[in-house]
Amino acid sequence: MPIPGSAKPGESTAPVLCVALGNPLMSDDGAGQEVLSRLQSSGVEWGNRVEFVDGGTQGLALLGHFEGRKAVVFLDAVRLGDPAGAVHVLKKNELEKMGGRATSAHEGSAPEILRALELLSCCPPEISMIGLEPEKLQMGIGLSDKVHDNIGVAAAFGRAEIRRVLSAF
Repeated sequence: MPIPGSAKPGESTAPVLCVALGNPLMSDDGAGQEVLSRLQSSGVEWGNRVEFVDGGTQGLALLGHFEGRKAVVFLDAVRLGDPAGAVHVLKKNELEKMGGRATSAHEGSAPEILRALELLSCCPPEISMIGLEPEKLQMGIGLSDKVHDNIGVAAAFGRAEIRRVLSAF
C-alpha cells in the first residue's frame, strides 16, 4: 500500500531525494534551504536522477516523498556542539544514534523521519545528512555570518554526497 503523497502509478521517481529541513523564519534554522538553493542551481548535471524538495517544517508529512528512493540526502541545521558554521556529513548510522536528542529548532528532524521510515519498512538504503552548526536559532530572517560563510562549503559536500550515491547504482 503506497504512502499518501507518494508517486502515482506510472510516474517516475528520481532515485535520489535531496530534501531541506528547517524554518527560514528562525535565523540559522533556514540553512538547509540555502544549501538546497545552491544545489538546485547546479542540479542540471544530474537530470531527473535527483529530486529537490524544500521540506520546511513538514516533518512526518514528507514521508510519501521517500517511497521508491535509493538514497536520501537531508540538508539541515544541526546542533552537535561544534563551533557555529561547522559543516557535518552524517551517515545513516550516525543519525540513528541521535535518538530522541533535539538537534534542530523544528519538529520532524532527519532522525525522527528516519525512525518513521524504518517503522514503515520503506527506508531507502542510502541515507545521509549535510548539516550546518547553527549560531542562533531564534525568530529572525537571515543566517548568521558564520553559517552564511559556510553555505558554499556545505553545498560542495552536498554535491559530493549526491555524486557518491549516484555512482553506487
